This record gives sequence, structure tokens and C-alpha cells, in this order.
Amino acid sequence: MDLSKFLLNSASLAAGGTFIVIVAYYMVRNDIVKFLAQRRNVAVPTDDKGNVLNLRLQAHERMIIFVDRINPSNLLLRLHQQGIEVGALQVMAINEIKTEFQHNITQQLYIEATTWDAVRKLKDDTIAMINNAVKKLPAEASGRELSKKVLNYMSEIEENPYELAIGLIKQDIHQLF
Repeated sequence: MDLSKFLLNSASLAAGGTFIVIVAYYMVRNDIVKFLAQRRNVAVPTDDKGNVLNLRLQAHERMIIFVDRINPSNLLLRLHQQGIEVGALQVMAINEIKTEFQHNITQQLYIEATTWDAVRKLKDDTIAMINNAVKKLPAEASGRELSKKVLNYMSEIEENPYELAIGLIKQDIHQLF
């Protein structure tokens, strides 16, 4: 009787162990294939085109958000505080623009070079516009006067550069399809 019990326990342990090994193999099978392919210097086929397309679309989305956030009509409204001085608003606006730009700088990998150059130039022009408006105001001016000056300048421009930049980004997206 002891021999039959021993054989039954051994068989059940062997079956359980085999089952565990099979499950573990299927769980790490992809990792094993990748590892072996790397050792043989053979590329493993992946769906990289879909991933790159998603990254490119996300980059275009980020650029549209960036352009919208540095648009003076949105930027100055978002940063304005009651009684803020012109110099303080200038510093806050320029820091906000630079921070947003640094946050999105890697997106240039996924958009056309001409589009990236246009966005970068728009950033530089926005900073220059704010600085030039401050130079034309007295030192004791309020942040509200800076906002008025910049927004008046924007209203005099025939074509809104922020809308043009967004249009360029959209054209870039349409080239993907």
C-alpha cells in the first residue's frame, strides 16, 4: 500500500510541477524570444509604426496646446492678478512661456522641422512683444496696462500668428494621413 501511495503522490507532484513550468514558460515566452533574438542580433518584428504615429499625434496635440497657452490673450488673462505691477507680470509671463517651451522641447522629434521652427519663432516673438510693450510703458504702470498694450497690438495685426501656427500644425498632421 505504501508503494501505491508513494507513486500516486509522485505522479500528482510531477503533474503539478509540469503545469507550473508550462504556465511560467507562456508567461515569459516573449521575453525569451526577445532575449534570444538580441543574442543573435536579429531584429524582433514589432508594431513600431503604430507607436510612432501615436507619438507624432501627441506631439502635434502638445504643440497646439503650447501655442494656445502662449497666446497673449490666454497667457495674460491666466497670469493677471489684481494690482500686479508691469515688471512682475512681465517676469511671470516670460517664465511661463519658457517653462512651457522647455516642457515641450522633445516634441520636435515628432513634428516637421519647419513647423518646429515656426513654433520656436512664435515663442521668441511673443517674448519680444511682451518686452517691447514693457519698454513703451512707464515703470510705475500696472500689469493691466501691459495687458491692454499687448492685446491692442494683437488686434492691429492683420493675421493672428497664433492661429497661423495652429493651422501649420494641423497641416503637418494632415500630411500623416
